[in-house]
Amino acid sequence: MAKAKSRFVCRDCGAVYPKWQGQCHECGAWNTLEEEAAPVAAPSRGSKGGGYAGVAAGKVQRLDAVELVEEALLPSGISEFDRVLGGGLVSGGVVLIGGDPGIGKSTLLLQTVHHIAATRRCLYVSGEESPRQIGLRAERLGLARERILLFSETQVEKILATALAEKPEVLVVDSIQTLYSEALSAAPGAVSQLRECTAQLVRFAKSTGTTVFLIGHVTKEGSIAGPRVLEHMVDTVLYFESEAGSRFRMLRAVKNRFGPVNELGMFAMLEGGLKPVANPSAIFLSRPDGQQPGSAVVPVWEGTRALLVEVQALVDGGGGGYPRRVTLGLDGGRLAMLLAVLHRHGGVALHDMDVYVNVVGGLKISETAADLAVLAAVYSSLRERALPRELVLMGEMGLSGELRPVANGEARIKAAQQHGFKQVILPEANRPRASATMRGLSIHPAATLAAALDVLTSL
Repeated sequence: MAKAKSRFVCRDCGAVYPKWQGQCHECGAWNTLEEEAAPVAAPSRGSKGGGYAGVAAGKVQRLDAVELVEEALLPSGISEFDRVLGGGLVSGGVVLIGGDPGIGKSTLLLQTVHHIAATRRCLYVSGEESPRQIGLRAERLGLARERILLFSETQVEKILATALAEKPEVLVVDSIQTLYSEALSAAPGAVSQLRECTAQLVRFAKSTGTTVFLIGHVTKEGSIAGPRVLEHMVDTVLYFESEAGSRFRMLRAVKNRFGPVNELGMFAMLEGGLKPVANPSAIFLSRPDGQQPGSAVVPVWEGTRALLVEVQALVDGGGGGYPRRVTLGLDGGRLAMLLAVLHRHGGVALHDMDVYVNVVGGLKISETAADLAVLAAVYSSLRERALPRELVLMGEMGLSGELRPVANGEARIKAAQQHGFKQVILPEANRPRASATMRGLSIHPAATLAAALDVLTSL
């Protein structure tokens, strides 16, 4: 009996090699090659579809000759989910949702199907859970089971044939890693299977106008399991985030062709399922009544809105040896740079002290607008002097000690004002224009770190 042929496929880019090697020459990643059985040629069944996403290619034409039709968005019935999607579901859009096991991916989409199925036809395809398990979950969540069409299958060709017969407007696949195509001999979850199954579902969505949701597992690093090409093939990529032991869930858009990128939606996991949190700032500002040193508030910009977030810092005398720099929700390299600027241009030396920084609520801050708030929290902890409770700070810190402006400055100030804050320290370039909306606020512009520290000392 002839030995079955195998090949090695990069799980990041999908490049194929006849033998194993340490590095993928296509994407440069190390140790990403996985062995799989070589695909067996299947009988020809005609063309799989040409052009863009299976839609037949037309003739070459000028862009201004293309008919532009603005399609109405379909509400999901969940306000925070609509926010992350860019307003609602888009006809023919393909959405990939990833997250840790048990974080709420299936629950969210089951609730979404429940709401939409009241007026539109929906189909929920399960490749992992049995119909009984899904039925028990729906009953526990208090959903109307008679609305939900359920199909248990893992072969993508049978799923598409059923979808063509049922003609749903929304199709949910749970999960993409369980599907396989009969045209390939590789096991479900292999790189080639993931790529082929996703391609067929994308072609189906674009040719029929069906909105397709794909649930994806994540690796221990937090990325979607499988080749990164999956994220390139779909229209929207969403990630569920949560702090260990917290009942709150954050849904973030890392790619969205139909809405803002990095939009954040907040949910609370309750007995009745995921409930949207209308005012996320209340979660991140759950401070005790008394003023505590080492706490500062910054209005961070997430997608299309500002969120008020508390940054905590603790400066402790080092016990000898190399001082520790520990961050939660903030890049560690960024903190090291800010501490160097504080030493050089603020005259505050922390080279022999341990510094701990935490972003309250489990939020991860990636934008530089929080630089000034981080340094203010560190300075407050070092001096053991609490900052005013009604104070917010924002500003990017340059290496020469200058305070750089941030985007959407006035919108951030208005958000702070709505939550009862009365004082703002910000870059000179973000000084707001005279406006009635700014009445009752004390604006403290600063051009440098030294000037900002002087303002803090005077408050």
